[in-house]
Amino acid sequence: METTQFSSLKTWAEDERPREKLLKHGRHILSDSELLAILIRTGTKNRTAIDVAREILSKHNNDLSEVARLSVKELAKFSGMGEVKAITIVAALELGRRKRESESQQKKTLTTSTDAYEAVLPLLGDLPHEEFVILMLNRANHIINKFKLSKGGVAGTVVDQKIVFKEALENLASGIILCHNHPSGNLKPSPEDLTLTKKLKQAGDLLDIKVMDHIIVAGNSYFSFADEGLM
Repeated sequence: METTQFSSLKTWAEDERPREKLLKHGRHILSDSELLAILIRTGTKNRTAIDVAREILSKHNNDLSEVARLSVKELAKFSGMGEVKAITIVAALELGRRKRESESQQKKTLTTSTDAYEAVLPLLGDLPHEEFVILMLNRANHIINKFKLSKGGVAGTVVDQKIVFKEALENLASGIILCHNHPSGNLKPSPEDLTLTKKLKQAGDLLDIKVMDHIIVAGNSYFSFADEGLM
């Protein structure tokens, strides 16, 4: 139970305080705002840590993925935050991202577009700008390398075909999967995405390096060129 009135957490019943609640019932029972409040630790004279956490979430559609894209400077602007608390939240969310990346590394054989999406999600999922990543595979569809090709702005990134296949050849890759993100959340491929995919596929055919798919990551969703018959 969370109160809608500003108050000190110390005045709440023990079962309603986030730390005590976690100790007694486990972490899974806590809401996002309660977990954030534990990181924030203290509020202000008139606002509890949960009030601060709720404001951060509400300003970003109650979506932790959006919160994960915030910089220390952006988080520190919220009343009751400051740089130290902002750093704590950024560090905690980065640990979560690295955990996902570690888990994706454990499953290195790709058999579906979902496998490819899950492999690249930790690298692209929370970014506020576009980046382009190449998954390089051997003949057994095991990931042998994840190569970050380029970093762009909110609207796009530049991809050099020569660098793509130079890296693929150096890694002795039999196939590659193109991956990039759309920070806007729009899953639809742009005309530039379609043109680039076609060019890279043709170049790969000449070099006997199969371009197997192109995955667009948009938050918790993805678009697969292969699944949609665009390869």
